[in-house]
Amino acid sequence: MSKVIDKQLAKHYFWGENCESWVLADTDRLSVKQESMPSGTREKLHFHADAQQFFFILKGTATFYLNDKKEIVTEQKSILIESKMKHYIANEADSILDFLVVSQPTTNNDRIEI
Repeated sequence: MSKVIDKQLAKHYFWGENCESWVLADTDRLSVKQESMPSGTREKLHFHADAQQFFFILKGTATFYLNDKKEIVTEQKSILIESKMKHYIANEADSILDFLVVSQPTTNNDRIEI
């Protein structure tokens, strides 16, 4: 069944330090979220046992820490993070960071913080 999703009506929650997430799709096999991070925020180092994640940067510049490597991803660029890879995203820029994160399968009950 197809369904048009309106971000304004999607499930919304806050995480971290005033970071926001809108759940656009969430099934056992797929999760799609639009997220926003204020300047100077980051998530905690973690990994997913099963899920791979695809991040697409809509606005701003994301800094990803992947195992012991640092990657900068700018607007209209993306990065794929494989399952079991230790990682976190940070907004080290002076402006807001907006991005899509697609997880396959869903990351529900599949996040292991380090």
